[in-house]
Amino acid sequence: MTKTKAAAEKTISAAELNFKNGADAFKAGFEKTAAAYDTVLSYGKDTAEAYLKSATIAGKGLETINSEIYSFSKAAVEDSIAAGKAVLGSKSVNEAFELQTDYAKAAFETYVEELTKFGELFTATAKDAFAPLQTRYQAWVEIVQNARAA
Repeated sequence: MTKTKAAAEKTISAAELNFKNGADAFKAGFEKTAAAYDTVLSYGKDTAEAYLKSATIAGKGLETINSEIYSFSKAAVEDSIAAGKAVLGSKSVNEAFELQTDYAKAAFETYVEELTKFGELFTATAKDAFAPLQTRYQAWVEIVQNARAA
């Protein structure tokens, strides 16, 4: 009987140990999963905020570009009208030709300058608008690396 009792106690002890180890492992896994879930939720919230910030920056940039285009167009029309009046008021064909040539040269130079300015504005807007999204990409890489390490 003693052998049976010892074997039963040993089996019970092993079962209790296995149950305790299983419960501890389940608890640790659950806590790890809950922490990962919180991290992903936080990442999602921060990403949504980054998209909103990016869209706001892009909208302001496009507003600035639109304003520049409007200003350039308005100035170009005004310059064209002034040049047309000057050509019509010229006293000779030579003077009219010179006025028209000067206007064409100035208009082309202004056009090239404005295209350069628009390119710089567009590049700056794109860079600024994508900056918040780039930080979210970095955050995702860190989350994945931390999950792999854990």
